[in-house]
Amino acid sequence: MTPATVTAPDGFGLSVQVTGREDGPVLLLLPGQANSHAWWTETRPAFEERCRVVTFDYRGTGGSRGPVERWTTASFADDAARVIAAVGDEPVAVYGTSMGGRVAQVLAAEHPERVRCLALACTSPGGPHAHERGTDVRRELADPDPAKRRATLRRLFYTDAWPHRPEDSHLFGDPTMTTDESRAHLRVSARHDAWDLLPSIACPTLVLHGTDDLMVPGDNAALIAQRIPGATTYLHEGGRHGFFEEFAGDVTARVLDLLEH
Repeated sequence: MTPATVTAPDGFGLSVQVTGREDGPVLLLLPGQANSHAWWTETRPAFEERCRVVTFDYRGTGGSRGPVERWTTASFADDAARVIAAVGDEPVAVYGTSMGGRVAQVLAAEHPERVRCLALACTSPGGPHAHERGTDVRRELADPDPAKRRATLRRLFYTDAWPHRPEDSHLFGDPTMTTDESRAHLRVSARHDAWDLLPSIACPTLVLHGTDDLMVPGDNAALIAQRIPGATTYLHEGGRHGFFEEFAGDVTARVLDLLEH
């Protein structure tokens, strides 16, 4: 893995990782809320076989640390555009999952020259039109007992057939984050509203979701696909919020197919 630092206009240093085939198409992977590039640990190798894979740590995660401010999906999208420009081979394919899908929506709408094609998984358009998680899920995620919260995440991300322990997952948040950084990321997701931006996305777009996702309800996939001209949808039967990892053999292949068009 080739690490690098890309400096944003405000001087914030963004930690960037580049792997895979030097001669392959560039693929930018955007992780979920309060997560670094480690989110892609299990799924990255399959992309590396065919792509030049680029990730970066959001502000407040991994190697991207500095002042905590009022970050938004738009500001994170600006950071992503800066990273793409630094890689020097654009436009690129973009695959965003969960909050990364929210960032990817804004990136494709506000920086269309940077994005060749777009895959959005287990994500939401945000705002008043979105389907939100139920109050029972919210209550469980706010449990003061860390062990209970982790058990809840295990149930929300993976099916009962997933053969690993909760502590083996790379999807449950960056443990190095401070309370302020975590809260700032929560606000990034909560304040996202791309409803009016989505119709302006002109690149080929694939919207993916698990049918049993309670973290970000699967009905959001149809909302997004209806708003983006020409978007196609794939629903993985029985998949939960981490379906893109648990069922990567299927989901990753669909994302790679998108890169061929």
